[in-house]
Amino acid sequence: MKALRLGGPEASLGPGDIRAFLDGLLAAIDEAYGSPRRILIVPPDQTRLHSRSGDLTVQLAGLLGKRLAAILPATGTHRAMGSAERAAMFPGLPDALFLGHDHRKGTRRLGAIEASFVEELSGGRLHFPFPGDFSKDLLDGGWDLVLSIGQVVPHEVVGMANYTKNLVVGLGGAESIDLSHWLGAVVGLEDIMGRADTPVRRLLDESARRFLGHLPVVYLFTVVSREASGELALRGLFAGPAGTAAARAGAPRADVAGGPADEAGVAYREAAALSAKVNIETLERPLETCVVRLDPSEFRSTWLGNKAIYRTRMAMASGGELFILAPGIDRFGEDPRIDALIRRHGYHGTAATLGAVDRDPELASCLAAAAHLVHGSSEGRFRITYCTERLSRAEVEGAGYGWMDPAEAEARFGASGARDGWNTAPGAGGGRGGEPYFFVSNPAVGLWKRADT
Repeated sequence: MKALRLGGPEASLGPGDIRAFLDGLLAAIDEAYGSPRRILIVPPDQTRLHSRSGDLTVQLAGLLGKRLAAILPATGTHRAMGSAERAAMFPGLPDALFLGHDHRKGTRRLGAIEASFVEELSGGRLHFPFPGDFSKDLLDGGWDLVLSIGQVVPHEVVGMANYTKNLVVGLGGAESIDLSHWLGAVVGLEDIMGRADTPVRRLLDESARRFLGHLPVVYLFTVVSREASGELALRGLFAGPAGTAAARAGAPRADVAGGPADEAGVAYREAAALSAKVNIETLERPLETCVVRLDPSEFRSTWLGNKAIYRTRMAMASGGELFILAPGIDRFGEDPRIDALIRRHGYHGTAATLGAVDRDPELASCLAAAAHLVHGSSEGRFRITYCTERLSRAEVEGAGYGWMDPAEAEARFGASGARDGWNTAPGAGGGRGGEPYFFVSNPAVGLWKRADT
């Protein structure tokens, strides 16, 4: 089975295009894998609401019928999806189809990548074995095919999201998630974001190659960006079988990552190239004032909502200010332990976080939280102001951010009527009429950077 692709930078794929692509994908799968009868779909959760993965999962469920045995959302460290969230992301699919991933208690270890491999990836800065911990449901379900679905888009930890990340992190264990995030923090966000080949990507790919090669995995990728009108458009669909699954499905052998030809890798790189064209916006001047809105149905914690920081900080001017409109944010972490660590240490930059790791054994044992604290800071270069209804001013300021009342923010910026890109603030009540600001309606669909970064 060879890689499949459809779309391009100017494409806006409609229902007919999507159906034709899925028909072709399933025909190729049936030919290569002998019409698999027990299929597992691994989509993202509601934090990737706009990825179109929910739509694809629903359509595939209809096409597969009884061959679809289960759906296992790749939640990683996120909270398990509730019935309402499943209904919003996967309308019409019964709750009984869904399995839940527990990254702390629901995994099994298949081995570990040697510490010397991590040391080389990190330029000698880190030395630890990387565990191969994966969902028991993924490993022990007796699946004839695993169909992994997700969006390729700039990402703060791995460079470009999805591909092996969906299984190694999305269905991984607490320790492997911690260590992969820590590697990304040590390497540095600015050296990772928007790049297809990064140290974290190489680590995840190696883990999948070593530990998941026995599974018949096919990846399906989306690329989504905004039209000039502000509407989201599906720019591309890409798919291919992974690693030894590709060899099993008849792909020619090649010296790629030391093993069989990985047609999923071909599809991922093509999707990443398209994403770089449509999801990365290079700005001619730095942003003195940036306003980002977080959809309350998608962002309910700063663990997720700090995409507003990750995705814009390469565009922010030194001394500038980032305002985050966050009506749905009601906590910091996605689970109680991480929430408590964020409240205890706050977002105060790399040096402060490294010191906290040295002093606090609990933080040292949860390095994903430490990495998040690094990523969520501006390193003192620009100000970050959260505008929240459900987190109090004391809570937000206690975590190291500024706070503004949402009503005051709306009066100043009029963001409810803003369009993506440059806007002019009405300045009601604040005396700042005519103030230019840059507006981002959803940080999950892009990366903004200055031309000199």
